[in-house]
Amino acid sequence: MASPIKTIAFAGIGNMGWPMAANLVKAGFDVTVADPAPGKAERFVAEVGGRAAASAAEAAKGADAVVTIVPTSAQVAQVAEAVMPSLAPGMLFIDMTSGQPGKTKEIAAKLAEKGVAMVDCPVSGGVPRAKSGQLAIMAGGETADLDRAEPVLKAMGTSIHRCGGIGAGQAMKSLNNLVSAGGFLIGVEALLVGQRFGLDAGTMVDVLNESSGMNNSTKLKFKQHVLSRRFESGFSLDLMVKDIGIALEVARETGTPTPYAALCREIWASAQAMLEPGQDHTGMAKLSEKLANETLGGNK
Repeated sequence: MASPIKTIAFAGIGNMGWPMAANLVKAGFDVTVADPAPGKAERFVAEVGGRAAASAAEAAKGADAVVTIVPTSAQVAQVAEAVMPSLAPGMLFIDMTSGQPGKTKEIAAKLAEKGVAMVDCPVSGGVPRAKSGQLAIMAGGETADLDRAEPVLKAMGTSIHRCGGIGAGQAMKSLNNLVSAGGFLIGVEALLVGQRFGLDAGTMVDVLNESSGMNNSTKLKFKQHVLSRRFESGFSLDLMVKDIGIALEVARETGTPTPYAALCREIWASAQAMLEPGQDHTGMAKLSEKLANETLGGNK
């Protein structure tokens, strides 16, 4: 039986990774962090605790598990390649990136050659729930490996959903974000129609939240980030477009017709191309506003 995980190498302390790693430190794990940004790992140690490493390979030496959360599966593959010399049989590779299931299976196969198991455990909930340790986690992998990973995951999330074999967590995450993206887009269009009719956008949001039109965007995004003009949810437009694209990859691989999802992806990608770089994903509303020549709300 594999030993419990006590020491963790954590690669990627960005907007999400920083609070997630911080919660692992708070939970009593021996955490060594690594990040390509100069000085970031040292700043984490000064503010949170744990240890800093100059690279993911250095962090992985002697660890029971490696945790990654980076923007893409290509970067996960780079981390896996870099840490390969530091890995020992029995270690666990926990990838929390919203990645591509097919690429993840390839990485898992290479790790298996070293006697290292991999699980994919992407998250939902954004930076606020990453800070509070209340993320929803979608997990894929072998049962025994997920059993071993569970104490680590519980330090970062309050709901852990086992979705199937390796790659299943990432497939579920991409489909979750596809649904979220569709709900956001149709909601913004409804608000624009209503405002032009003469309805107050804030009142519309209140009504939607008490009616069948309620969704995550009506509850947590429209007033907070669109009507307020803040556009700072902590999740980028680039990442949303990437995740919708992954969902469509899964659709193609399974031979599933998805005409609405394809249209949704094209509209989000159009926003990515037309708006200034570095947009929060809630900035998607600006494209719909441009098309309608109408600005929603404003400090309401």
